[in-house]
Amino acid sequence: MRDQLGQIIRFGVVGGINTGTFFGCYLLLHPWMPYFAAYTLAFLLSMVGSFFLNTYFTYRTRPTWKKFALFPLTNVTNYVVQSAGLYALVSWAGMDDRIAPLVAAVVAIPFTYVISRRILVSRGPAPEGAGAGGAAGAAGGAESGGAAERSGAPEHDGAPARPEPAARPERGGPEGGMEERRPSRLA
Repeated sequence: MRDQLGQIIRFGVVGGINTGTFFGCYLLLHPWMPYFAAYTLAFLLSMVGSFFLNTYFTYRTRPTWKKFALFPLTNVTNYVVQSAGLYALVSWAGMDDRIAPLVAAVVAIPFTYVISRRILVSRGPAPEGAGAGGAAGAAGGAESGGAAERSGAPEHDGAPARPEPAARPERGGPEGGMEERRPSRLA
């Protein structure tokens, strides 16, 4: 519970930084392109920064290419919520198109938290006998590898488990060295 409260507070800090980055980019781009194009480009630029800030600071997990690919894909929901809000505020409510993106972004905050947490944080430890790349990684979908992430052990990237070589179970635990040789996914 305390860890989740810390995540929510850190998420708020990252959200403030990300909103400032987004809004600054939007204001810089807006004079040279239509408001919606400036909004979209600013959104994409700030999303990259948001991924790294949320990965390292908010959820204290390691970035992977899989997470990087999934983070913007799941932010489609956030984009839709903000876009619909922006369109409604500008077109129907007559709000200034320089302020409307901020209001739309505030409305989307709860959606963004739930989605980013689901992508960047694992659900929990692997079931008994599943191993580091077992059923938890396969069943977790976009999540990463469970207790390993919280304990500081190498993290599984959520990919389906690879078949084990036949000789491996005979070697036993980590003394075989197989666990130590996994390449980095973001290198």
